[in-house]
Amino acid sequence: MTDWSDRIARALETAVALYNRHETTIAAPIPDEPVPFVANHGFGGVFDLNVVAFGIAHRASGDDRPVIALTHQVAWQLGVGKLLEPFGARSAGRATADEALTDGKHVLVFPGGDIDAFKSWKDRNTVMFAGRAGFARLAREAGVPIVPVVTSGGGESVIVLDDGAALAEATGARERFRLHRLPITVSIPWGINIGTVGLLPYVPLPTKLRTTFLPAMHPVPAETDDDYADRVRTAMQTELDRQTRHRRPIIG
Repeated sequence: MTDWSDRIARALETAVALYNRHETTIAAPIPDEPVPFVANHGFGGVFDLNVVAFGIAHRASGDDRPVIALTHQVAWQLGVGKLLEPFGARSAGRATADEALTDGKHVLVFPGGDIDAFKSWKDRNTVMFAGRAGFARLAREAGVPIVPVVTSGGGESVIVLDDGAALAEATGARERFRLHRLPITVSIPWGINIGTVGLLPYVPLPTKLRTTFLPAMHPVPAETDDDYADRVRTAMQTELDRQTRHRRPIIG
């Protein structure tokens, strides 16, 4: 980050930490090497509280290695990608991830993409990776561990009436924007909306956020990429279940 983008990020993190009563847990020290941070979405793709929550928790961890956030290409298609680049956002892809790790930077990955980002209210506490295992292959081939990061509460920042899977297919959003979801939501200031919230900024409800950095996970002998990915996702779901076991919506 540049000095000015770091100041903006700090101000945003401070505001979210206060407004959303953010709590951070660092379960184990972050490895002293570049790693893929694998995180779950709350709600939203380009604009998601979980991204800010990660920033708050990472800063609190004391780790000062730069982080490159792999971001859906739709951010650039909407014309906001260039605005996000000073904050570490880059178009998601294997080449981008490899370059970041080679340069000694961490990589922030949201494997579930828009499927995880735009899930319905009833699925807000479910980690959805849709069978994707590219992050596990990336870590194994780079010879680095994965650090899972789990945040709860972000899925209550708006009311999601439907994930819009059928709409995305019917409107051609899959082909044009690589979007598998066009959620129907109720939010501030957009009211009832189809597909816009989370791609453009919204005012989140004052939902309580909790973020946990789990211990680093390594592949085990003879484990496939799919098995490694599922083991990471399962560990994240277990932590998300723990965080939300007695949770009251929005209140926390």
